[in-house]
Amino acid sequence: MNVVEVAGVDDPRLADYVALRDVQLRTSLEAEHGLFLAEGEKVVRRAVAAGYRPRSFLMAPRWLDALADVLDAAGDVPVYVAPEPVIEGVTGFHVHRGALASLHRRPLPPVADVLRPARRVVVLEDLVDHTNVGAIFRCAAGLGWDAVLLGPRCADPLYRRAVKVSMGTVFSVPYTRVDEWYDVPGALAAAGFRTLALTPADDAVDLADVETAERTALLIGGEGHGLSARWMAAADRRVRIPMQAGVDSLNVAAATAVACYALGSPR
Repeated sequence: MNVVEVAGVDDPRLADYVALRDVQLRTSLEAEHGLFLAEGEKVVRRAVAAGYRPRSFLMAPRWLDALADVLDAAGDVPVYVAPEPVIEGVTGFHVHRGALASLHRRPLPPVADVLRPARRVVVLEDLVDHTNVGAIFRCAAGLGWDAVLLGPRCADPLYRRAVKVSMGTVFSVPYTRVDEWYDVPGALAAAGFRTLALTPADDAVDLADVETAERTALLIGGEGHGLSARWMAAADRRVRIPMQAGVDSLNVAAATAVACYALGSPR
């Protein structure tokens, strides 16, 4: 365990952890340096167990024992230890979950490699909210879906907020981004997937009445505007969650969870 004590917020060795609430700054910094942040003992453990290589750790002294096995296994990777006020000054918030880790990103796999073993795939078109993306990964993992495909404008699953909300399931659910987004429905069909577009439209088929196929791709549109007209038209079927009490739809993450549960196994 390579413990390094830090006393001040301006220590340049803590550059990976600066201003974690500043989305624009963090997006630029993390892309430039090929890193991402994991927060909390469970999430840090899951990231390391999934094979992501740590760059460094940052924590208050009282968290050293809880993560001792992970830190020992990391060898020469620095473990920056600082008083909690210093950590708060660097990160911009109180890290109540105790530990942070900066880890190296990995190249995303080709779409074909993600789809080949999958039977159930969630496909996100334009979800820009990190919380929703993280929650959908947690839904996919918990409800037995095999993979997630992301459009070019979707939020980063490895952004700290998305990782935290997902409870680290972004490390266990295979995913990748699709650059040729215009042709995704056709590519899924060519790979043998039946595509179902989730929409609140009254003329869509209720989920309870959907006969699912051996390979199913659930298409989810962005917050507010939903799926694009092209994706809606290209899907094999439009499906809906019946609503009551004058409510027209659920939050996109909640709706995805309902749909994943309802479509979880072939009928």
